[in-house]
Amino acid sequence: MQQTVHDSILEDPRDPRIRTEQMQAIEHKGDKSTHAIIAKLNQTFITPFDREDIHRLASSLDDVLDFMNAATVRLVMYKIMEPPPVSAELAGLIVLQSEELAQGVSLLEKNGQVLKHCDEVNRLEDVADHVSRKAIADLFEHEKDPIHLIKIKELYEVLETATDKAEDAANVLEAIVLKSA
Repeated sequence: MQQTVHDSILEDPRDPRIRTEQMQAIEHKGDKSTHAIIAKLNQTFITPFDREDIHRLASSLDDVLDFMNAATVRLVMYKIMEPPPVSAELAGLIVLQSEELAQGVSLLEKNGQVLKHCDEVNRLEDVADHVSRKAIADLFEHEKDPIHLIKIKELYEVLETATDKAEDAANVLEAIVLKSA
């Protein structure tokens, strides 16, 4: 798997400010793409899919980036210099979900096996649920510093929410496929 800004910052958090700036640049690029899609929708008479579905898909994909960015911001804001390995595991799951979503979106117009990719996104979200629940339980069992506990718990929750947002995007993809079947 290709190393990304998000999973690399959690595996090797040296100079998190620079990595956070990189993630924010990616997130801003996603925002611009979403706005460009919406602007194009307003100018286009005929679209390949229902315009509301295109809008929901663009917005849900942007939500994934927003929560990935929120996680990297937490590292700097809370001065988390050594994120637990579980955070990198959750980030890796988000990366895998993103790859599946990209493949699913690329197959939409070809009526390819979009649902297979959506199923994998959903499976990965289930894995992330399990990983984050176990990590939070372990955190409450072993962490003695309440401030550190709060910081790490929030990091886990933001990462897990990103996996939920990826699942939401997969659900939009499924709806598009079902409408066009």
